[in-house]
Amino acid sequence: MSDVLSAPLVVEFPFTRSLGPVQSAFLTGLRERTVLGVRTEGGTVLVPPVEYDPVTANEIGDLVEVAPTGTVTTWAWNPDPRRDQPLGTPFAWVLVRLDGAGTALLHALDAPGPDAVRTGMRVRIRWAATRTGAITDIACFEPYDGEPGSPEPAPHTGEFTDPVTGIVTPARLDYVHTPGRAQSAYLTALEGHRTVGERCPACRKVYVPPRGACPTCGVATAEQVEVGPRGTVTTFCIVNIKAKNLDIEVPYVYAHIALDGADLALHGRIAGIPYDQVRMGLRVEPVWVEGARHPDHYRPTGEPDADYDTYKELV
Repeated sequence: MSDVLSAPLVVEFPFTRSLGPVQSAFLTGLRERTVLGVRTEGGTVLVPPVEYDPVTANEIGDLVEVAPTGTVTTWAWNPDPRRDQPLGTPFAWVLVRLDGAGTALLHALDAPGPDAVRTGMRVRIRWAATRTGAITDIACFEPYDGEPGSPEPAPHTGEFTDPVTGIVTPARLDYVHTPGRAQSAYLTALEGHRTVGERCPACRKVYVPPRGACPTCGVATAEQVEVGPRGTVTTFCIVNIKAKNLDIEVPYVYAHIALDGADLALHGRIAGIPYDQVRMGLRVEPVWVEGARHPDHYRPTGEPDADYDTYKELV
């Protein structure tokens, strides 16, 4: 086979976390156009604040307010902004030490070009028009030639009306996946409702899906072997939490299935049987739906269960 497949893939999930008193005060403060830091036992003001002293590891919570103006300590130009970055036009990533702070904050600087950015330049916060209690409440930094803020941070209680207590951050990775020769052959075979693995020339094990090399012997594999379509459940789990955008009612069973002729179990959903009747040794076969590029699920074949000794090495 000469054609190697490739396809764009997206890995995306929301990251949810609760906030302690320090982070809650910091993000709520941004919503109110107030920048808070925390003073360490050694007297350094950290912005953004953290809950534990990075030197002593002791819990800290001495909140102070710093100025919305500061100095660029270092920077890098971004000529091609990506999706969801702070600005849609070229900008500079900058570390800014706000007046009154002892550490620098990473954010974006809106500047006409790299020649307009320099270490030591003065900047100020440009606040977002709509603020929700997130780091994006700082829309970006902008050049500033006015009076500097107070070098002495003012004590702050950290108390606000309706404080932010938790955040949800979407995480997303866009990339193009090229599975390589072995898995391209495997995926192409699946289009014809066939399952193809590769045999190691040394240990003679058949790996499905194929990896192009034997993970045990470390030698290249090339001999293609058709396996299945039937197989044996080697182990399984019962899923009780419904996944977002997945139209499958819970509970359902996901299992490792050793296809006949394979020396490595693959995973698939088991259906056509009550979830509490799925068991190790259950004989199953794939069920295809029109237009699918892989089995939709596996169902019992009606055969007697496989003897444990026939699949114990694949559990």
